[in-house]
Amino acid sequence: MLQSDLVRAIPFSEILGARIENLDLSKPLSESHIDELLVLLGRYGVLEFPAQSLTTQALRDFSARFGKLYISPGGRAQAKGFPEVMVLSNIVKDNQALGLKDAGQSWHTDMSYSKTIALANILYGTVIPQRDGRALGDTQFRNMHAVYDDLPKDIKHILDSKTITHDFNKFWEMMRTRPGNTRPALSDQEKNARTPAVHPALLTHPITGQKVLYANPGYAIQINDLPAHESEEMLEYLFNLQLQPKYLYSYQWKKNSLLMWDNIGTTHNAVADYGPQEHRYIERCQVMATRFYNDAGTSCPILFQPQGLNA
Repeated sequence: MLQSDLVRAIPFSEILGARIENLDLSKPLSESHIDELLVLLGRYGVLEFPAQSLTTQALRDFSARFGKLYISPGGRAQAKGFPEVMVLSNIVKDNQALGLKDAGQSWHTDMSYSKTIALANILYGTVIPQRDGRALGDTQFRNMHAVYDDLPKDIKHILDSKTITHDFNKFWEMMRTRPGNTRPALSDQEKNARTPAVHPALLTHPITGQKVLYANPGYAIQINDLPAHESEEMLEYLFNLQLQPKYLYSYQWKKNSLLMWDNIGTTHNAVADYGPQEHRYIERCQVMATRFYNDAGTSCPILFQPQGLNA
């Protein structure tokens, strides 16, 4: 357990996750609170804030304390009056879907396809599907700090100078092939707003200062400066490596909990084990890593310097 005058954090497991117990996120937090939460985010990767009572605006305002919030260029599934807040839901009301019902249902890292990558996702769940007394729709995570640490030296040597191309269309088209999927093809506007991006294969995490493997199955399509067949073989190796059970933490949702996770040091997957009548309603903000990267890109992070904290 980590406890300070500001925050009490109880780890979930050895690999990832901690519960933050003494914060009411409906009230404004000090800069010291925000700095300490960033330290904890880097340390634990996944933070749960239980028993919150938040409006959509309060969720938006809390999330914005960590960086610029992403607004989807397609405008899909936005909370009314809050374009920065996406609704993840399978609820249909008056023949209208309230949100995106299949978001995140495969291993990926959000916004790796963007020049400016995402720092964190912040989700607040108010309707959680249940069956036989158990919550459904877990969100699973894998620790990419640990994956990097376990890479053989020769693989680290190969990847150290390499970049990887990430493409949004890979994940979108994969989801469109699933049975019963109703996602439309991307419009030209959406494609132009999400052109492929290039990032170091081994990224320096701006909070921890340590290396992570930044190669996720959802969006990574090519290791640059390798022949195509070598790139395919290496990506397959990296994807299989990170899917080992020892890197996994699975979060079971609780009503009115807020979940915040690190999009640089983890990958994630939404488990679709609930039916259309087992309702789910979650609001999500995506925090971009604007405070840690500038026009120089992800090869030159601005390392986090917490103010007045013993990190």
